[in-house]
Amino acid sequence: MKLTYFQGTPPNFGDEVNAMMWQHLLPAGFLDEDDTTLFLGVGSILWDFLPKAPRKIVAGSGYGGYTAPPDVHDGSWEVLWLRGPRTADHLRLPRAQAITDAAVLLRAIPLPVPAVVPGDGVCFMPHVDSMARGDWPRVCAMAGITFLDPRAPVDGTLALIRGARLVITEAMHGAIIADALRRPWVGVLPTHTAHRAKWDDWALSLDIALAPVRLGPSNLREGWTRLTGLYATGQRSRLVMDGPLAFPANYAVAERTARQLQRLASGATAQLSSDAAIERATERCLDALDLFVTRTGPRTGPRMRQDELMEAS
Repeated sequence: MKLTYFQGTPPNFGDEVNAMMWQHLLPAGFLDEDDTTLFLGVGSILWDFLPKAPRKIVAGSGYGGYTAPPDVHDGSWEVLWLRGPRTADHLRLPRAQAITDAAVLLRAIPLPVPAVVPGDGVCFMPHVDSMARGDWPRVCAMAGITFLDPRAPVDGTLALIRGARLVITEAMHGAIIADALRRPWVGVLPTHTAHRAKWDDWALSLDIALAPVRLGPSNLREGWTRLTGLYATGQRSRLVMDGPLAFPANYAVAERTARQLQRLASGATAQLSSDAAIERATERCLDALDLFVTRTGPRTGPRMRQDELMEAS
């Protein structure tokens, strides 16, 4: 059974969580390179171009609208649970199969020791696509806020999230994982509209009344993306909007957005799902996973509950 998730260049935090999380949740040897069965976990990976022949096991994945919905009724799919009710609707499945994003199961594994976040403990994570066109390290430095690179190794990023008092994030999995680890968060409306709809899917799964904020662009190219809907990552846009003549305008844009970040850090209304909702979702996901593993083969040992993990850490 092959663990299947989006593996891009550069790597993306939310997707790369798969590589470290499932090894703690599934028996040794449960996952291998046998691609006759695909195990689909964290991510908006319910695409219509997944291979037809393999059996496909869905454990908390979501539909992001990046392709047409796949035909999950063709006999090759087994849904353990889905990320949220919007995914269920798109796939024409009962909403009862929607629990929450699989990344909630980070609550059920050992985690890296929290890292102390400098300053006032506020972090900002852009969407990985924004790293291709934006200049968020500079904006965060101007604002005095810790920059969370969505391309960085997972363990270090998890440690910083655990050590933060507030996570401001354009990346949906920045919010999902902050919420799972009980760190307050502020969702930022993604620069590119293609990444917006999936936020509602997850938020509805935990009864979160999502209230994303609009944050200005980090430079001219991101501003162009907002105006046109284009990705603005090509060589021509770099030459025009990153050149020396554009420096004063880029600096002014970055400074204005840095001030917005400072205001969010000091006065934004942070969001967090209720303790009851996150605990209920975690248990339901673990139960669904345990049932699947029991049907498929024996486990090597009992799962650790969240209270045991808290004591161990």
